[in-house]
Amino acid sequence: MTFSARIFVSVLSLAFAACGKNVIVTTVDIPESRSEVQSPSAPLGTVISHFPKSGGAYVGSPSIAVAPDGSYVASHDLFGDGAPLSERGRTTLVFRSTDNGLTWVQVSEIDGLFWANLFYLNDKLYAFGVERGHGNIVIMRSADNGRTWTTPTDERSGLLFRGAYHTAPTPVVIGKCRIWRAVEYADAIDSTLPIRYGAAMISAETGSDLLNADNWRMTNILAADATDLGGEMRGWLEGNAVIGPDGGILDIMRVHVWPGTPEYAAVLRVSDDGRRISFSEDDYVEFAGGAKKFTIRYDKKSGLYWTLANNVREEYASEYPASVRNTLSLFSSPDLRHWTMRKTVLSHPDRLKHAFQYADWVIRGDDILFVSRTAWEDAEGDAASAHDANYLTFHRIVGFRSLADTVADNE
Repeated sequence: MTFSARIFVSVLSLAFAACGKNVIVTTVDIPESRSEVQSPSAPLGTVISHFPKSGGAYVGSPSIAVAPDGSYVASHDLFGDGAPLSERGRTTLVFRSTDNGLTWVQVSEIDGLFWANLFYLNDKLYAFGVERGHGNIVIMRSADNGRTWTTPTDERSGLLFRGAYHTAPTPVVIGKCRIWRAVEYADAIDSTLPIRYGAAMISAETGSDLLNADNWRMTNILAADATDLGGEMRGWLEGNAVIGPDGGILDIMRVHVWPGTPEYAAVLRVSDDGRRISFSEDDYVEFAGGAKKFTIRYDKKSGLYWTLANNVREEYASEYPASVRNTLSLFSSPDLRHWTMRKTVLSHPDRLKHAFQYADWVIRGDDILFVSRTAWEDAEGDAASAHDANYLTFHRIVGFRSLADTVADNE
């Protein structure tokens, strides 16, 4: 089955020290359009992919990357009762834009890839995820900007770890001469979502064959403690691999909490050799939007860490924070512990049928380009729910560094 849609993808910019390996990251400068399609009847931004609720398939796991030739690549998976599920697993759709995000063409459909992110390394495009929800960890490679992909049939072709794993389109970073990616083990605790997840980090040497499982290692698996945060802790998941201010490797995780509790992120620490992950209760950081998936990246030019997160406006302060996704704001931090909201980027007053969630983003020149799993009305009426999104949309924050001295209100 072929699903025709339009989407966008993000480029991963990798910074690393010389490791004695021939690792190449290419940057190119091409003219960039700053126009976006906006109308009262369509979601804000450029519509990349649309699946009406009547089909029972919903848009999930947006990812975005910029190719060495300057084109954009994007992906999303499909979930819900109407989404395809084969013996190999779930389906991810891949799209490409050669006109700076104005138009998109679907270039492939990947069978057996779910909750995945895209990134470029050595001029090759990689997709990293799991085969299906709580399935094996897999990685795939494309030499033609997403048109064709390797198939992870075994441990020599991209099947990295067998078992019940969870992830999302979260960042890949390079540091300590290794490539790092956070994952979660789905059965760390015999319980229900989300406390069941245990945090882990996997890594491989930067010059190694990433499709060979022997080149990857995983830390211990660390379960969350439900007694943390005064008993308000409900679980952690969807960790970000981040290089900290001291050069250490961190796993910064989304934290579920009960209603009426401030939102947090959990900052886990990974050993330099990639074998141990640890956590102290002192490393919960107040983080607006921390109960939803977020992506953190470092911008060398501004010297700041940036994220797009679903902060909760005052009128929804008593709601379950993980479900409030109708506002998306830009935040920055000098140290990953103290975050300032710089600008509300997207917002809608209704939280039940509207959402801008799971935003994945990349820096392109002076702008941030991002994709959103967007719930918005269409010809069939409202989206099925805020969570069960019907659109993938592309957006641009022009001149984002100029906001570094701006403090926005959480209205």
